[in-house]
Formats: sequence, structure tokens, C-alpha cells
Amino acid sequence: MKTLDDILNLAKQRAAAKSLPYTGELTPREAFDMMQQDPAADLVDVRSRAELELVGRVPQATHIEWAFYPGMVANAEFAEQLQALIDKNQTIIFMCRTGVRSHNAAMVAQQLGYRNVFNMLEGFEGEANAFKQRTLINGWKHAGLPWSN
Repeated sequence: MKTLDDILNLAKQRAAAKSLPYTGELTPREAFDMMQQDPAADLVDVRSRAELELVGRVPQATHIEWAFYPGMVANAEFAEQLQALIDKNQTIIFMCRTGVRSHNAAMVAQQLGYRNVFNMLEGFEGEANAFKQRTLINGWKHAGLPWSN
């Protein structure tokens, strides 16, 4: 397991290389290790409720939908819900299916004044292969990290 300092340095380097305004980018394993070493770190899953029910969830994650199924209609109250649940000084790791919605959520959190904001690369299910199957290349589930139905 990498130390918390090593994880933070790598995450910040990734963000700097992409000129991201938020703190950093984490792999699923790094996100898990960070949560083990920093109990105040909060994993915020921004997938839809349908995704959680059909694909699985991370038991210790906080859930705030970025968009609603069906139609993936934007959650107009996302910022308010985030502010009601998470303190601005707390470390937040955003997760979605593949890392795109969570990037957008991290951008919003940074704009709202959150200080320690991370996007989890690869997401819960990871990239799709040539047959459009997920969890076979990367992602939280592929890494064998804890999840439940």
C-alpha cells in the first residue's frame, strides 16, 4: 500500500499535468487506500440510483446523483445537496461509472470552494472493451475493491 503522501503527490501530479483546477486524480486502488488512511475522506458516488441498484455500490460511499435515470436529466440540486452533506474542508473523492461525471462533479465542488477535491479515474465499472463489456479492463470492480449489490 502506498503512503498517503505518495498517493497525494501522484494525484496532484496528474491534475497538474492536465491543468485541472481541482486537487487531483486517483486510481480506484489509490482512492481506496486514501480512504483507509484518512477516515475523514468521503467517497461521493454520483451515479444514478438505477446504476447503484443494477450494477452495485460501494458500501461506505455517500450518494448524490449527478443526473437522473431515465434520460440522464441533470440534477439541478446537486450543489445544494453536496453542501448539505459534505463540509468544505473535508476530502472528497468523486466516483461515477467511468470517471467523466465524477470529473464534472469535482469541477463543481472546486468552484463551490471545496479545498480537497479528487476525481477517481476509471470509475466503478471502467472502460468498455470491444464488445462494450465493462469491469474487464479497469475500474473499482476490476481492482477487486469492496462493493455490494
